[in-house]
Amino acid sequence: MEWNSLTSIVNNAVIFSFALFILAKKLKWETRWKAWIPGLRMYCLGESLRMYKEGRVCGILDVMYILAMLIDIPVADKDYQTMISLLRLILFAFLFIYRIRLFLELLKLFERRKRWVILYLLCSWLPILLLGVRKKYQPKRENIKEEHWKAGSKPLPVDDELCNAVPLVDEGLSVQIRERTVTEVRKKRYLLKDIALNIPEKSLVLLLGGSGSGKTTLVNAIIGYEKADATVLLNGADVYQDYESVKHDIGFVPQQNLIRGKDTVFRTVNDAASIRLPKTISKEARSEKISEVMELLGLAAGEHGLVSKKSGGQLRRICIATELITDPKLFVLDEPDSGLDGAISREIFTKLRQIADEGRIVIVITHTPDRVIDLFDRVIVLARDSARVGRLAFYGTPQEARDFFERDTMEQIVRSVNGKEEGGEGRGDEMIEKYTNQIVSGKGGQES
Repeated sequence: MEWNSLTSIVNNAVIFSFALFILAKKLKWETRWKAWIPGLRMYCLGESLRMYKEGRVCGILDVMYILAMLIDIPVADKDYQTMISLLRLILFAFLFIYRIRLFLELLKLFERRKRWVILYLLCSWLPILLLGVRKKYQPKRENIKEEHWKAGSKPLPVDDELCNAVPLVDEGLSVQIRERTVTEVRKKRYLLKDIALNIPEKSLVLLLGGSGSGKTTLVNAIIGYEKADATVLLNGADVYQDYESVKHDIGFVPQQNLIRGKDTVFRTVNDAASIRLPKTISKEARSEKISEVMELLGLAAGEHGLVSKKSGGQLRRICIATELITDPKLFVLDEPDSGLDGAISREIFTKLRQIADEGRIVIVITHTPDRVIDLFDRVIVLARDSARVGRLAFYGTPQEARDFFERDTMEQIVRSVNGKEEGGEGRGDEMIEKYTNQIVSGKGGQES
């Protein structure tokens, strides 16, 4: 390689590293010297922007490109020269793409317009330096790195005997979640910790909690979709150990209506029955089951109408029917009343009450609980502790929940455990400790 080319590469690398070293202060890097190390600098930038995969790939490409540029090419060897030149071009292209991705995310963080990309294309280090030195340019996510890593890294230190204080039972749904964790860039983060409860059959259960409290994570752990360090028994059968057999006893209705609009109501439910019911079932038994579900949910009268012509409340009932067709023992619904008015919402929950009364366990997530709270047997309240870990703050009847939190409505209860930054009262830690201590001490034991 010619001396002038090598000098140009080194100069650009040094200036880019210097600009990133300046910017690293605003990005809260603990060790800013990493900005001077090829590969490591891009890895750390991706980490700060929460683009872990892009940061890793960009870091590897950064090193490979520099090494490729340092390879000396003999003038006489044309084939070797062509091969190395092609390698450099490919590496440069991929490195350019990944750097642009990181830079665009950086612009979002600093709320800068995309036209800054033009400046980056002309001189890659200049916009990095400007973002680092100009005081008026500040990242909009405060404590960009520290806050993210603090989330879930160290749960609130409360008595960890909750799971032992609530023994597993063979009837109904019995849950002991010791912890649900994920690993990001070799760092363990807690999503849920110390959740233990027993739900008897014929129960309609309300799952409450603010944003980020772990409601969806809890549901996924209970139904076996995302496994945790836990034991979950459904009528004595281990959901994790015997998942292939138990999964047919679990029904889940997501928030979105995942059904085809061009099919009739009957065909939609019939197709679900064909797919999900055992192949050994007779045609007569399958038709009887379809009719039973359609009658229960009030769909029989309009069974030949197109799904696309149905109202919002009818669409939710059709979705419920496609899951109910397997006669699940555990039925979980994520916001079945989303977008529905009060009267139609009441109608949906009345049907769910009927489904529970037939011997099933029905767990519901809803953001408008108070208009139908009289239909529920029990309430689960999740709260995020000061380390942003989902914990059990209460489990019991609606009236017991009002007494425990000293609040009149379910919405007020959620507000009491929500963080102050979310408009809540910030009492999550207090309620988690209060409930845990009551259960462990035996003063607030759960009903079976």
